This record gives sequence, structure tokens and C-alpha cells, in this order.
Amino acid sequence: MQTHADPCSQPSLMHPDQAIVKLLEQVKPITDSEVVTLPQALGRVLAEDLASHIDLPPFDNSAMDGYAFRFADLAAGQPLKLIGQSFAGHPFTGECLPGACIRIMTGAPVPHGYDTVQMQEKVTADGEQITIEAPKEIGANVRCRGEELSSGTKVLSAGTLIGAAEMGVLATIGASQLRVKRIVKVAFFSTGDELRPVGSELGPGQIYDSNRYSIQGMLSRGNIEWIDLGVVEDNKEAIRQAFQTAADCADMVITSGGVSVGDADYTKQILDEEGQITFWKLAIKPGKPFAFGHLGDAVFCGLPGNPVSSMVTFYKLVWPLLTKMQGLPQSQPVTLQARLKGEIRKQAGRVEYQRAILSYNANGEAEVAITGGQGSGMLTSMTMANCFIILAQDCDGLSDGTQVTVEPFNGVLS
Repeated sequence: MQTHADPCSQPSLMHPDQAIVKLLEQVKPITDSEVVTLPQALGRVLAEDLASHIDLPPFDNSAMDGYAFRFADLAAGQPLKLIGQSFAGHPFTGECLPGACIRIMTGAPVPHGYDTVQMQEKVTADGEQITIEAPKEIGANVRCRGEELSSGTKVLSAGTLIGAAEMGVLATIGASQLRVKRIVKVAFFSTGDELRPVGSELGPGQIYDSNRYSIQGMLSRGNIEWIDLGVVEDNKEAIRQAFQTAADCADMVITSGGVSVGDADYTKQILDEEGQITFWKLAIKPGKPFAFGHLGDAVFCGLPGNPVSSMVTFYKLVWPLLTKMQGLPQSQPVTLQARLKGEIRKQAGRVEYQRAILSYNANGEAEVAITGGQGSGMLTSMTMANCFIILAQDCDGLSDGTQVTVEPFNGVLS
């Protein structure tokens, strides 16, 4: 196809991959920590290494329902005498006699003196006379004390995100309280006299404020405390007060709109007066205008006003910053190759993230098609999509059947 330049593209536009590297250099992880109980720890980030103070498992126990005995006693080829039982929480307390065995359940302690367990399916019982099919080796079906970890062993490292599996491990070692990183706080608001709250009547030239709800939804996907400061009127002092309030109560301040060239509002003026802000022009579509800097001790991110542009720049630029602020490692997005269904029109100049639907055909092959119109104001396209098709900066369109790079939505957008 013939290359056409993007009319919104200039040589000075920064590639988004380069931008995120520069942005990450300018934020630091939260260092404050607090102690929480185990039920409060889900989704939090460990602030220190955590070692176990017990062996795991804490005692020799059976890996299955069956019978416990001395392996050497099987050499005689005689039935063993049943002398007792061991259940989880109710161990056998008698004497482990030679030529004898006990009934044992999964997880129950294997008493000292017995060294092997055979599953009940390979045992014949005749009253108290138990004939056991010899296992292959001594110690069969016994989970030994400390075989998973011994007391003093590090279980989880500082910086670990505590999920469901980690919660289970922590409970297993009896960790009732944990030191975790303080939750990152994010304040956000919208500006514009044209914005109206949901549930009110629209007047001429007015629209509902949707960006705040999208931002709230994405922030809620992480363990982040968000502070919604609402819609701020186009009044210089009202905007100044909103910025000051946000910076005083949060680690990051996010706004949407008011960062494009030629915007006739007070946002840029107040930012220049109150903070250290740089206005970036990025080679990204939807997107391009983005503001970043600091308001006092808070990080500031100014997103474009168009709804899809706001979501895409949050997803690609702001979320990695929040990840670092939480003390979590950066991870590369998962991508895959899929066959394009239909054509895609594009002008060279910017990296594009086109909303699309990823599916698999009858042969298990990945296929992808755009959702339709890709305008930056068409927020419904995000509800139909489950992925982005990533189009390189120099791409000038694609034909049907082309293999394309697809980035499935992660938990932030899905």
C-alpha cells in the first residue's frame, strides 16, 4: 500500500515504548508500610521477606487413606494385626508393635515407629488380619516432616503480591499478621462546564462525564485507594484548589482533558503555577497528548479527554507507573499472532491500538477482527473488544489474512 503520513504525526512525537521508560525513571515505589491481619492481606504487597517458624508439613503424615506399618514386617509374608487408627486431628497414641498396623486417613500423623503407608485399595482386611500388597519401597505414601520447607526457610520475598495461593501458604505457616506496603492513593477529577453528572438532565452542548467512571473502574482492578473529587467547574481558583486538594491527599493525581494544544481552559496555566509538569506529544493512537510531572510530592498524569484515548493512555502509560509505585515488578504484556479478518486502514506515523475481537476458528487458529469504527470518542468499542491489534508506527494499512500482533486485555480492562 502507498504510505500516507498521519496528519497528527510529527517527527518530534515520542514512541510510547520510549515514553514509558522515561516515565518509569521518574517515579519511585512507596516505602511506607503497615501491619495487617491475614484476612486483610489479599491484594497487598509484602514489605519484607517472610520466613516460616514451623516445619511444613509439621509432622510425618499419610498421603492417602490406607494402613501404616513397618516396611520390614512385610518380609515375613504374613498378615499384620490391626491395633488402632489415626485420623486427622486424632492421632494414634498407642505403642507401634512389630507385626502390626493401624488404619490411617489422609493427612493423619504417621506414628513414630511406622514408616510406610499402603493405600486401602491394595489391602485385604479380614477382621483384624490385614494383608498388604507390598509397596515398592520404604516410606511409600508418607509425607515427611519438613519435606516442603523447614523452620526458618524464606517462604515469600518482599515485593510479593499476595494472591489466593499466597493466602493459603501464609495460613499454612500460621502467619496471622504481615507487614505490607501502604496502599497507593490516587485522586482524580474532571474539568469542564460541559460535563454533567450521571442521572441529571443534559442541556444544550452538555455531555455526561464518563471518563471518571472509566478511571475509577481501572483503578479498582488494583489494590489502590481511589479518591473521586468529581467535576470541577471551569474556574481558575476552583481548579487550583482541586489540584492542591488532590496533591495533599494522594500519591498520584489524574485528570482527563485539558492537555491538548490550544485548549481554552485554565488547566495548563494552573499546572505550570502549582507543579513541575511536562506536556508530552506521543506517537500513539488513540492518544497523543499526555501530561506528566509532579504536584508537590504527588505524581501527576494528565490524560486526553476523548474517552478511548483516556483509557488507552491510562492502560499503557499510567498503569505501569502505579505498578512500580506499589513495589511490584514490571511485566511485559502478553501478545500473540492472529490472522486478520478484514482490512485495516492506517496512516504511518503513530503506533495504533485498535480495538478488536480475538477468537479461534474450528482448527484452533487465532483470528481477530476490529470492532468497527475506531474513533477515539467511540467508547462502546471498548465494551465489544477483548484485545488490541497493535499496529507499528510505520504501518500504512493491512490486508485481509495478514498475521498481526494482538494484545489480549488483562485484568485492568477485562
